[in-house]
Amino acid sequence: MADQHAPRATSTLTLTDDRLAAELLTLRDCLRWAASEFHLAGLFHGHGSDSPWDEAVALTLGALHLPWNVDPAVLDARLLPMERSRIVALVRSRIVHRRPLPYLLGEAWFAGLPFDVDERVLIPRSPIAELVESGFDAWFPEEPPHRVLDLCAGSGCIGIATALHLPTSEVDLADISQEALAVARQNISRHDVGDRVRAVASDLFDALPGRYDLIVSNPPYVDARDLAIMPAEFRHEPALALGSGADGLDITRRILREAREHLTERGVLIVEVGNSDHHLEAAFPEVPFLWLDFERGGQGVFALTADELDAHAASFA
Repeated sequence: MADQHAPRATSTLTLTDDRLAAELLTLRDCLRWAASEFHLAGLFHGHGSDSPWDEAVALTLGALHLPWNVDPAVLDARLLPMERSRIVALVRSRIVHRRPLPYLLGEAWFAGLPFDVDERVLIPRSPIAELVESGFDAWFPEEPPHRVLDLCAGSGCIGIATALHLPTSEVDLADISQEALAVARQNISRHDVGDRVRAVASDLFDALPGRYDLIVSNPPYVDARDLAIMPAEFRHEPALALGSGADGLDITRRILREAREHLTERGVLIVEVGNSDHHLEAAFPEVPFLWLDFERGGQGVFALTADELDAHAASFA
């Protein structure tokens, strides 16, 4: 049983950054201190980490540009004053301003690949990464899709990762936000896929001629209730990319109505709606949504074939 009379731990963030940096000599010191501060602060963890310890590891290694598999001997290396100061400043910003760590570092990982991110785009966290890594082989077991559309692309992580995992596929990244597309273009350049991937300004399908073998989308899907009670960390993400009406399905309804005209005869539509999945089933009880399972967790991703969209076109009208 815990000692009820033991003193409660208190944050050291009342000290100045210079004082803290002077006390934290090694990477191990910084890691232990950051994890303790994150625990005390009661942060929300859901943008690439799921615990104070994981977040502390990601922050300290990211601040020093060290890989995840760094030699453990580095933990006891003495850091330079400027390195310690950078870690302290990042920890303070993470706690005081509740900025998600990927925005602080300017980078997030998706499907095993790094992507530039900032407040112009959502932080990648979709379970669709597992489908990308498998090459969408459940639907394309023999030949990969020739044309792929990443709809509501944001940073472009889904489409660019798809292009890298499927080197014969051509990919369009479509988004209504010019600011998001600017980040997507940074990532196209970062991964040197400009010969097969292009970013297109489009209100869903409006500026997209032609048909695709695969349309994959992580559109806005947060319903009004969830949007109102989301943790402070989500307030740093673009509202345009989160909310989608009272039930979270305003954009998804448009996708369901319009997607068939942009799919090939054997095309597939894959869309993430998160925990608005129950709203979708209630809205379209007769539609046979295939809800996908993921080994690493995640929910609310469905698949429909072109034939299924044809069969239920009246439901989406």
